Amino acid sequence: MAASGDTLTMVPKTVQELAAAVEEPPSRYVRPEQERQAGLVACDEMPEPIPLVDLSRLTDADEADKLRAGLQTWGLILATNHGIEDSLMDAMMSASREFFRQPVEERRNCSNLVEGKTFEIEGYGNDKVATQDQILDWNDRLHLKVEPVGERNFAKWPSHPESFRNVLDEYASKIKIIRDLILRSIAKLLELDEDYFVNQIEKASAFARFNYYPPCPRPDLVLGLKPHSDGGLITTLSVDKGVGGLQVQKNGEWYNVPSKPYTLVINLADCMEIMNNGIFRSPVHRVVTNPEKERLSVAVFYSVDGESVLEPAPGLLDEKRPSRYRKIEVNEFIVGFFEHFPKGTRFIETLKM
Repeated sequence: MAASGDTLTMVPKTVQELAAAVEEPPSRYVRPEQERQAGLVACDEMPEPIPLVDLSRLTDADEADKLRAGLQTWGLILATNHGIEDSLMDAMMSASREFFRQPVEERRNCSNLVEGKTFEIEGYGNDKVATQDQILDWNDRLHLKVEPVGERNFAKWPSHPESFRNVLDEYASKIKIIRDLILRSIAKLLELDEDYFVNQIEKASAFARFNYYPPCPRPDLVLGLKPHSDGGLITTLSVDKGVGGLQVQKNGEWYNVPSKPYTLVINLADCMEIMNNGIFRSPVHRVVTNPEKERLSVAVFYSVDGESVLEPAPGLLDEKRPSRYRKIEVNEFIVGFFEHFPKGTRFIETLKM
């Protein structure tokens, strides 16, 4: 989902530059005391594990049940046998790392600031900084539109490493296949027409977000990414080998999402929660920082057609199951989402009936 064109309160340096220069994080990155008292450390034991789902066997009842259990319990799954070769996942992560390891002057060739002040959703830099008192996240990101293919803005795509564009093109095409498989499988679980969700995204945008989390000297004070839920339909995430950090919230407690080599984290987003009338929820998640290791992740966000109306699927409603969310135009939802995100609040909560 995207919002751009706003003049913003400037952040003078990237987090990567700050991490190399400071022993203590600036105050703008420090989380509120009440949040720190609640703890930035996850619980030791999960009430039940996040299912590892074999996507090549989703037509089997047992594997479909694991998908249902993951979406009902956590709003996400870990996906294996997803069809993306290990070599391509390695190449995508390697190209991402090489981009972030360039000199800052080279990275800024893809900047998301026009003339140093007007924010655009695409490009390299910080997330939007809307107010002077906004608490900032300890990450830099490169955000690129990958769908529709004809709307890709190659001025924002890195030219170094040379492999980046071809690798991202191939990776995005494979993720799109996974997207359709998951959406059709969810429709079957809900006893809807198999293509119900796929038909909602024929013209929808998809963005790839490359997240770079430098080592942080005070992980007890700072988050890599604030608690939030995603705004679109579904998200796929590929994470660094051996470096955890992603946490998911359940019943007010935080739990570590396992980091398994060559698996994908696939989570639902707010539009999907509305469209399935809250049967499967969009999980609130965050990223904690690491005092010693950098961390990379590659997320692909799929949204809903901007001109459509967002509402629960009619096939899920009856006298016993009324709508839990009010109707809203997708473009209006996007505006609301981006107004709430910097504050760490969820726009979807305002739509519940």
